[in-house]
Amino acid sequence: MPLIDTHAHLFDDRFAADLPATLARAVAAGVERVLAVGIDLPTSRASLGLADGNPLLFAAVGIQPNHVAEAAAGDWDAVAALAESSPKIVALGETGLDRYWDRAPFELQVDYFVRHLELAHRLKKPVVIHCREAEADVVRVLRERFDRFGPVAGVMHSYCGDAESAQLCLEMGLHVSFAGMLTYKTGEAVRAVAKLIPANRLLVETDCPYLAPVPVRGKRNEPAFVAHTAACLADLRGVPREEIERLTTANARALFQLPPA
Repeated sequence: MPLIDTHAHLFDDRFAADLPATLARAVAAGVERVLAVGIDLPTSRASLGLADGNPLLFAAVGIQPNHVAEAAAGDWDAVAALAESSPKIVALGETGLDRYWDRAPFELQVDYFVRHLELAHRLKKPVVIHCREAEADVVRVLRERFDRFGPVAGVMHSYCGDAESAQLCLEMGLHVSFAGMLTYKTGEAVRAVAKLIPANRLLVETDCPYLAPVPVRGKRNEPAFVAHTAACLADLRGVPREEIERLTTANARALFQLPPA
């Protein structure tokens, strides 16, 4: 069965020397699509450039919460224009909120999060949401959108929050994606949440080059390794690996409106 890596930072310099070989390994591992995700204007442009040159790749464009204070005047308008520039762009983000790092004023993060949500609503594209130690804040912002406009299309990426926050996000229409942390010895809480997510809302990702899963932890992460996270998720939920591959691929295709491979 095919797999889809729904979150990869392929613009990272760690892929500069061997990206074609990296993508070839992904295909060999059964990966049919990879979502290349930007974190600011330059990396959003780079992610689209990679997607335009490879049928395996699609892109998400946005300004990640830890980078909003670095955004120059005009960067947001450029990202918004970029979002409408190509059918290869299938999502907005990553966006969201972060209280772990102290890289941007929190109210500025909220401002940019709302901008992404408004643009995604207008363009009818899903949002890719980063959340670190800010679950209550993310839920609050999403609830305001949900109460005004109804379900929010998008994904809580690399989820590491609690079950209650996950349930609230699910009730507002979001998907939940799991990365390599699911496989770690320290990931008991993440695994407990992963058991509870409805089958039709599950996604998998690498968040590469970060968070390489067991058994390749410590290496540079890459899209091929999403197979390890999918296998862990299958074992955790007590279903065949092919079932998780089928479900998560179908969910990703539907959420991001990806064409057949």
